[in-house]
Amino acid sequence: MGVSTSDGPQVIGIIGTGNISAAYLKIARDLNLFRVKAVTDMDAARADTVAAEYGIQAMTLEGLLADPEIVAVVNLTPPGAHADVSLKALNAGKHVYSEKPLAVERGDGQAIMDLAHARGLRVGCAPDTVLGAGIQTAREIIDAGRIGRPVAANAFMMGSGPESWHPNPDFFYQRGAGPLFDMGPYYLTALVTLLGGVQKVSATTTTASSQRLITSQPRAGEFITVTTPTHVAANLTLDGGAVVTLVTSFDVPGSDVPRIEIHGTDGTLSVPDPNTFGGPLKLRLRGEKEWTDIPLTRPFAENARGIGLADMLAAAPGQPHRAGGDLAVHVLDVMHTILESAEAEKTLTPRTHAERPAPLDAQPTWLAATLPT
Repeated sequence: MGVSTSDGPQVIGIIGTGNISAAYLKIARDLNLFRVKAVTDMDAARADTVAAEYGIQAMTLEGLLADPEIVAVVNLTPPGAHADVSLKALNAGKHVYSEKPLAVERGDGQAIMDLAHARGLRVGCAPDTVLGAGIQTAREIIDAGRIGRPVAANAFMMGSGPESWHPNPDFFYQRGAGPLFDMGPYYLTALVTLLGGVQKVSATTTTASSQRLITSQPRAGEFITVTTPTHVAANLTLDGGAVVTLVTSFDVPGSDVPRIEIHGTDGTLSVPDPNTFGGPLKLRLRGEKEWTDIPLTRPFAENARGIGLADMLAAAPGQPHRAGGDLAVHVLDVMHTILESAEAEKTLTPRTHAERPAPLDAQPTWLAATLPT
């Protein structure tokens, strides 16, 4: 499978014009990594507005998938629609890059990959924040052996939930969302990228309240019925033996814990928020009393959502891309395994495995080739 050509930026379409679409449209305009021809949305008026702002076309879903110039689509629909839309795109002969998670259910995620393999198409999936300067510099430090052998890690996503700021927060409290499925992909993808795939899972969950009060506009005063755990604590054993404590929560009024810390035999690395592309990145070696700020040595320290898509489009035939579907399937599998472990009250083994993707080059060839002259 290969997408890259020497004829200039590949042409894509975007399905879903919510807030996140602006990041893809902006990087396409600013870095010329790919060219967005059209957008589509169930809300046709919103698609028209976005298309007019960026000087592109608004199409129906059927029209976008039938356009022969469009080689790939970015699936930015709500999580519950990811599988259906991605399968339609693959059946139309388009490569797919999906917002996280790849699907809500394990079987749907695997069906996407099976169809892609059968049709010789590529699948990529967010988050591509792991290709940013922060995580990639952390990867460089770990691979160079500066903290010794990684022994353990802590990862925390602690917050009070999105009902105070999101205009329609209901889906965050349904199956396929919650703090684990909403934010867990950032943390799990970062952990796999830095340390390796997940081998064993042991977890506990709880839910602070069966009803959540919306305080954001325009629906302030309404209540949400909660149908998924809102505080999830898991112990994960990764390739190489590192043991990780992962906590994701919508039940924490305030917290000052680190996002991710990786503890090795020779030192500790404080890793940036995996929902961002930059720093800060800090290192404290054994015997030192202070942290050292580590300068970022890799590109993309600012918001660069879309570089995972660019990497996929530029991949040579037969070569894997980094924000790949197999990694996304493993992350999806691990999240389900976490919830199943909590319900069964025992340690479980994920059904899938994923290798660490290759680090991103300090100067990716596709970046050098596509920068405006």
